[in-house]
Amino acid sequence: MKIIYKLLIFFFISGLFISCDEEKPQDFFASSNAYITHAQFESGLIDIYARLRGFMWTGDVGMSQWLGTDIFKNGRWDPKSYARFGSYEVTYNETHFFVAGVWGNAYKVIANSNTIISRLEASSMTEDQKLEIGAEAKFFRAFAYRYLVYHFGDVPLLVNEVVEPKTDFVRTPKNEVLLQMVQDFKDAAFGMKGIGEVVDGKVSNLVAQHYLAETYVALEQWDDAISASTEVISDPSTGLMTERFGSMASDERGNAYWDLFRVGNQNRGSGNTEALWVCQMETDVLGGGLSSAGPWGCNLERYHCSLIWTLNDPDGEAGTLGARSSFNVGGRGINWLGITDYFEKNIWGDDYDIDTRSQNINLYRDFYYDNPNSAYFGKSMHEYPSPILETSVFRMQTYLTKATTAGQHPAELYSDPELQLLKSSAGATYRDQYNLRLAETYLIRAEAYLGKGDKTKAATDLTTVRARSNASIVGAADVTLDYILDERGRELSLEEPRRLTLHRTGKLVERVRKYNLLNTGDIADHNNLAPLPLGDIEANITGNLEQNPGY
Repeated sequence: MKIIYKLLIFFFISGLFISCDEEKPQDFFASSNAYITHAQFESGLIDIYARLRGFMWTGDVGMSQWLGTDIFKNGRWDPKSYARFGSYEVTYNETHFFVAGVWGNAYKVIANSNTIISRLEASSMTEDQKLEIGAEAKFFRAFAYRYLVYHFGDVPLLVNEVVEPKTDFVRTPKNEVLLQMVQDFKDAAFGMKGIGEVVDGKVSNLVAQHYLAETYVALEQWDDAISASTEVISDPSTGLMTERFGSMASDERGNAYWDLFRVGNQNRGSGNTEALWVCQMETDVLGGGLSSAGPWGCNLERYHCSLIWTLNDPDGEAGTLGARSSFNVGGRGINWLGITDYFEKNIWGDDYDIDTRSQNINLYRDFYYDNPNSAYFGKSMHEYPSPILETSVFRMQTYLTKATTAGQHPAELYSDPELQLLKSSAGATYRDQYNLRLAETYLIRAEAYLGKGDKTKAATDLTTVRARSNASIVGAADVTLDYILDERGRELSLEEPRRLTLHRTGKLVERVRKYNLLNTGDIADHNNLAPLPLGDIEANITGNLEQNPGY
């Protein structure tokens, strides 16, 4: 079952309600009667799901969690790009839409969550319904603070509904915010249903346990982090998907890791026991997030996949048939989001040729000319490069095949189904997206074991994740935080918000300087924290919302 977002209800219940009117309307929604019934509270939660989906998976704000990091770069190598982290000096400042997007969306989720929590007691719901709704709202409040506290450090902590204009916000110490997150995630884990009881797309008690573990890691409470993550890993309803499964299991090119990202394979309803929280995407369904009329919604394919479909052959003739639903082409990409040389070549170490996540089916490198009318048909584009590449090298870059749905695009997008040619409206990634997989829980527990000093158990968790991809066993002596961050990159690329992870671990500046050649020279020490949005500082006229140092 998919969560279909109820847009009409959204207009009545989203936002902060400010009212001094004692009149009790009976025939329309207002702040006094929008949260009475269980259905109304569910609609309020659905609005939060919709907001998070847009924030995390669509547009430049979502893509900026990857751009300008250690493993992803501006695919056009444009240092002046304001939108795509060509330069930290140009991009990471207090007026940029990315920092305003993270700040604003997170606080909107917090405001809506606080409204739900504050209206529980006066509602007509049963006590069990109040517990469950309140638990889910607390989860989302803590999840939103997760984005704020790791990006910005000290941030205003709000745990009550705001019912009148407020212009005197102050920053709360990071540690206090983390402790509030711990309490919220604990309450969420206690009050939410089990993972086997919720519909696909809904959060469960195990999702709360995972993020509780991550928060304990941030607080360096290692034993608590190990305990919370073990709750998720040891649950009989969860398990890594180590065998071929799903919609393309019979395709001999694939492997178990590749199967995770084929259309229809993401949800637990498909038999995927690794999926913990999956963002629901439906094509051409009201509120579904995807459209066949344009590359809207989750447009990873457009941002990330290659532009080889525009290349001529060495004779200047058309080298390809055009944008095709094939792994050689990768759909209709324009390659704004490229991978760094480090991710393409070095992060794999001695496993470059054996780790299935590095092989062509998952990390596509070996492009060839696919136009039968070309004298170079079937020949390597690397061996016989297109003359266009002399001035547009970005047109042929290695890409992650999880960004596209080759051979599985919606039928409405094909201009020629036989040749797999796609219409110009293609560009989205037409499948559900993982917000959280069990593999990440293993990596969080490995981080906790490392923090505790138990490298042997950390290595065991890392090896468990790597075994599916035929990667080498990890020795205890090899376990460092950088190794874990490398493994997160290999396993969770284009899934985890990489920028958030690097901020959380304090490694953003160090690793960008070391591994991202485009941004090495212009990232500064103060970029380990993001700047607060200038508009919010200026609007806080009776308070003192101090900017982070260096901005």
